Amino acid sequence: MPVFSASSVNALPIGGAQYVSAARWYVVHTHVHAEAKAAFHLSRQGYSTYLPRYLKKRRHARRTDTVAAPLFPRYLFVSFDRGTRLWRSIQSTIGVAHLVCRGDEPAVVSARVVEDLRNREDPQGFIRFDQRPRFAPGAPIQVVEGPFSSCLGLYEGMADCERVRILLDLLGRKVRVVLGGDAIAAA
Repeated sequence: MPVFSASSVNALPIGGAQYVSAARWYVVHTHVHAEAKAAFHLSRQGYSTYLPRYLKKRRHARRTDTVAAPLFPRYLFVSFDRGTRLWRSIQSTIGVAHLVCRGDEPAVVSARVVEDLRNREDPQGFIRFDQRPRFAPGAPIQVVEGPFSSCLGLYEGMADCERVRILLDLLGRKVRVVLGGDAIAAA
C-alpha cells in the first residue's frame, strides 16, 4: 500500500480513472515515553508519521548531556486519507493511546503546521529554537548555582547560544563573569 504525503497530491489510476489523494495530518496521543514506538508501528502499517524532536539538555548527578526528546511529549502526527484508509486501526496500534478526535471524527491538523515544523529542522532532523535572551541588558539577576550562588548582578548579554555574560559586584568593583544560561534567574 502506498504511503501518502500531505504536502503532495498523488494521482493514482484506479479502474481507469484518476484518484487524487486527500491525505491530511492528524494527531496521535501516545502512551508515556512511547512516541518512537508508536511512530514505528504506525509506519509498519503504512501510515506516514512525523515525530518532531529537539535536543534537550539533561542534568543528572552533576553531569550534563544532550538527548533527543519529543517536541510535544506523548504526541505525534500521522497522515492518511480518510476516504481510502480505515483509520480506527490506529486506536489499537502498539504505543498509541488514541487518535485525537473532535466528537467521533479525527481532528485535522493544518498541513502548514507540519510544514512549518519541518522547515525549522536542522540537517540531523532536530527542531532548532531561536536563541533569544531571557533578560534585557542591565536587568538585575541572581546566580542560583555554582561558586557565585546567591550573588546579585546585572545581565550583560549572551556569550554564545548557551552561556550568558553578567556583571557581578565583587570586592567593590564590577567583574564580568560568563555562566551557563541555567545558572541565573531574575532577582
